[in-house]
Amino acid sequence: MGTCPNGRDSDYKNADFAFYRYVPSMAAAVIFCLLFILTSLLHTVQMFKTRTWYLTAFVIGGFFEVVGYAGRAMSAKQDAGCWTLMPYIIQSIFLLVAPALFAASIYMILGRIILLTDGEQHSIIRRTRLTKLFVGGDVLSFFMQGGGGGLMAKGNTLGEKLIIGGLFVQLFFFTFFVFVAGIFHRRMAMVPTAKACVPEVRWQRYLCTLYVVSLLILVRSVFRVVEYLQGSDGFLLRTETYLYIFDALLMFLVMVWMNWFHPGEIGVLLRGGRPRSNGFALMKLG
Repeated sequence: MGTCPNGRDSDYKNADFAFYRYVPSMAAAVIFCLLFILTSLLHTVQMFKTRTWYLTAFVIGGFFEVVGYAGRAMSAKQDAGCWTLMPYIIQSIFLLVAPALFAASIYMILGRIILLTDGEQHSIIRRTRLTKLFVGGDVLSFFMQGGGGGLMAKGNTLGEKLIIGGLFVQLFFFTFFVFVAGIFHRRMAMVPTAKACVPEVRWQRYLCTLYVVSLLILVRSVFRVVEYLQGSDGFLLRTETYLYIFDALLMFLVMVWMNWFHPGEIGVLLRGGRPRSNGFALMKLG
């Protein structure tokens, strides 16, 4: 180990501060970059075909993942320990905040399920306030994580605290969201509305989709909280494999699950159309 051209100590494992405590994998970064490109492009087509504009944040989140793993690929091209700031900032911020964008769209889906089933009386929060409450919390989490990522890239310890705080905000609102959805689900199952009894309105399937993607994002957020609480000396930040298992893979599954169980069907039903077998069948609309 020696000194990099930029003057940084190349002993990334033992230095007081290093962008990575391992050598980033080029293969893993490129593979997930390509996977997120494919699912994000598919989501873009589905969004336009079904006119589900409230999924714009979700689609942007997918492309944030693409940019994030492209940033990791850029770091992987550089000499070990001699990584430059910009690729690190790109991957750090974009990968941190992408799930917050997914969450913003996921929160909006519950309001549309309530509208479709005419089940506002079963929700503990009025439908008109539901989206404002959860998206508001999500925006707070987004800016805390984004700002923290920028500060942490400069070696500022405040950045790490902001990221952890933002992740806890995200965890709180997501957990509360699942609780609200669960209460609505239980009440609707016990006393279904007339619209909920229509066979074409598969409201329980839509709610199960929310549970699955919410659980995946919750697991990822817990992983990130533990990762940052351990600090740079923790085994999570020193082992790249965990990032790809508990972040990259889980977020890819969120996007693919939503490709197949696409909420665009809810909009089709609200406009008087008929349900489709899966998200790919929705692409035949228009």
